[in-house]
Amino acid sequence: MKTLTLKQPFAELVVSGKKTIELRKWNTKFRGRFLIHSSKIPDEKATKKFGFKNLPCGFIVGEANLVDIKKYKDKKELINDRDLHLADESWGKYGFVLKNVKRIKPIPARGQLNFWEFKK
Repeated sequence: MKTLTLKQPFAELVVSGKKTIELRKWNTKFRGRFLIHSSKIPDEKATKKFGFKNLPCGFIVGEANLVDIKKYKDKKELINDRDLHLADESWGKYGFVLKNVKRIKPIPARGQLNFWEFKK
């Protein structure tokens, strides 16, 4: 199944429903269901900012449906959606719009860049 790796705490923010748009520097034609993988190395600054401790790293932690891509034309548009993506423009101008997000029992896995195939 297609899988996307996110740094913690962003993987946790997605599976908890607090982050509904994932920013990327690249676009994709893919739409559909995919697994959410938390990278082995967390974003320590963001983890502290959002008040998390001991998040699972190096695991598939959820699944979601990618329903649309929002291309941000300028910084103002990004700022207007800040409550949805919880990031800044350095993460990219493509917003992956996520729906039907579900947390799953963590499964150990090694991540990769871009979408990648997870095989049990």
